[in-house]
Amino acid sequence: MPVAAQLALPARAAPASPVVTTPHVRAELVAQAPDGVAPGAPLQVGLRIVHQPGWHTYWKNAGDSGLPTELAWTLPPGISAGDIAWPVPRKIAIGTLANHGYEGTVLLPVPLTVAPDFAPPAALAGAPSVDLRLKASWLVCRQECIPEEGEFALRLPVRGSTALDAGAFEAARAAQPVALAAPGRVEIDGATLRVQLDDLPPAARGRSLELFFETADVIRTAATPQQSWDGGRWRATVPLADHRSASPAEMPVVVALAEADRRDGAPIAWRAVAPVSGTWPATPAPATVSPALQAALAANLAAPLPAPAAGFFAALLGALLGGLLLNLMPCVFPVLAIKVLGFARHGGDRAGHRRAGLAYTAGVLASFLALGAAMLALRAAGSQLGWGFQLQSPAVVAALAALFTLIGLNLAGLFEVRMPGTASLGGLRARHPRVDDFLSGVLAVVVASPCTAPFMGASLGLAVGLPPAQALALFAALGLGLALPYLVASFVPAVARRLPRPGAWMDTLRRLLAFPMFATVAWLVWVLGRQSGVDGAGALLALLVCLAAVAWAFTLRGRTRLGLAGALLAVTALTAAALGGNIVDPAPPASAGGAPGAGVADARWQPWSVRRVAELHAQGRPVFVDFTAAWCVTCQYNKQTTLADTALLAEFDTRRVALLRADWTRQDPAITAALAALGRSGVPVYVLQAPGRAPVVLSEILGRDEVRAALAGL
Repeated sequence: MPVAAQLALPARAAPASPVVTTPHVRAELVAQAPDGVAPGAPLQVGLRIVHQPGWHTYWKNAGDSGLPTELAWTLPPGISAGDIAWPVPRKIAIGTLANHGYEGTVLLPVPLTVAPDFAPPAALAGAPSVDLRLKASWLVCRQECIPEEGEFALRLPVRGSTALDAGAFEAARAAQPVALAAPGRVEIDGATLRVQLDDLPPAARGRSLELFFETADVIRTAATPQQSWDGGRWRATVPLADHRSASPAEMPVVVALAEADRRDGAPIAWRAVAPVSGTWPATPAPATVSPALQAALAANLAAPLPAPAAGFFAALLGALLGGLLLNLMPCVFPVLAIKVLGFARHGGDRAGHRRAGLAYTAGVLASFLALGAAMLALRAAGSQLGWGFQLQSPAVVAALAALFTLIGLNLAGLFEVRMPGTASLGGLRARHPRVDDFLSGVLAVVVASPCTAPFMGASLGLAVGLPPAQALALFAALGLGLALPYLVASFVPAVARRLPRPGAWMDTLRRLLAFPMFATVAWLVWVLGRQSGVDGAGALLALLVCLAAVAWAFTLRGRTRLGLAGALLAVTALTAAALGGNIVDPAPPASAGGAPGAGVADARWQPWSVRRVAELHAQGRPVFVDFTAAWCVTCQYNKQTTLADTALLAEFDTRRVALLRADWTRQDPAITAALAALGRSGVPVYVLQAPGRAPVVLSEILGRDEVRAALAGL
């Protein structure tokens, strides 16, 4: 198995349904029961896998690497499943190696047998039916390999007909090898195998056949067999594997026509189980690991990845602290400043303070729960998502930039819709002040989502693996932590007494707060530039200018207002039609060092991949991995402080630590899987790992002393 496959991690299982979709395949449980479910009636089920272009899964003998797809059935009493009726695979060359597998669409059919005494379950209403459940696991590979799994459920009518996929089952049957009458022969001749099959049909005679052995680890899979014909007798010679690990007494052999020689309705492959004659060459002694490496592997098992040891309530406390510390992150400052302004506006109205605090808290909690529910639902559906997932979409980033532009213009006084905290989001005026406070809580979560704080990473990583109710409880604890300072202040009169009385200073502060909003817009444009390139960032800036002009036009009076606003709206629409595509089109991946012009410190970073980590470990080099994203404010802070420290970088060089950067700005299933392996669901994450040792996960707010302490432990 390739190194990437060994280190990749299982995808999350989807809930039971007929279809499971992952970023790499669409898998569906289908059935063929034209005469219903009854003893003697033909009954088949199968897993249909539709691969994304470039990806493949494996045959029963995967070849030089890979794993065959495995099916585990849960069936009603009286129904049993047979083995997978494997269709003929393709040989997939990978450098000097070769695999056996499937690309495009493949159906793996399985025959079901209904016992003579089968009694369908009684139906309280409607026609009787049987429920079939399947848990399937497969390894899907391109250059990298991702283990995936899914749980499927299908209900079949007992007396009805199920035959919608008859064509797919017929195609799968036609792709299966036909058994030959004669068993054939396999003879060991030194370092080669001589294969002989007799009585092959006329359609195959004289043609070059593809040869597959169902027994793994015997022959050199990538080698091309030397073939010859003698009437209906076919002979081939293939070299033994350099590291053969099996010495079977008989070998199931499959030969298949080349794709160009196949004809519809005619067999394309044949199978024989041939006895092996001769003596197998001695195999080399099994490879062993050094005592030091074995000890390190044992240490890995003894020291599992970070997990809450004190139980769920400790995780809740961690989430609460994480949300509380989130208030100290720079991304939340603009909204908190606005809330302080709104707090002062209430003056001595203690009841108003309390109501505003409760409404703000409700907005924060509702937003955290909605964001958490969306993330959990999408992950359950097969999407590889984590905290801040919405900012991986250029469209969402552009929409947020437009929102903050409008808020900034409002604060600057370009138009009067009243500021957030007393007005609704997006310029829609709220009639009730509590609605404004609630929406302020929503806005706080929106701007806080690119940040993470200490304790948040472990809590979010735990949340995605818990049942939905417990996971949402963790998200609620995070939200309560974020809202807690304002909620407490609203119930403590001493806080209100310390604030200055309402006055002209509030208008000055309001206009000042426009600049943090515009700074947020500038940051979002930079994020979009990392996702969609300079053309995307330029298109967004053009649309923001149009948006500002439209907002200004609506502040005018009389006919001029409607005429000019209409014209500017038309210009905005034309600009969006002409340039909008640049915003959502992905830019070519940037180097690990970042955009052109990145600093000298960034130039030393290499792109992260599982394969690169394995290569560096094979050289005996430790790696330091920076899991980051352009939209992660905490990541950018650490990058400009600790990770830019010249002395610290020199220590990395002294200890030959390779610096790798995993950029999660856009969705990347491999990075998501690696984060999940570390018990995290968002960035930043910093990991130091030496060959043969358990990874050391550092804190989100990365300190120089913490990194030095980790380096000292190498």
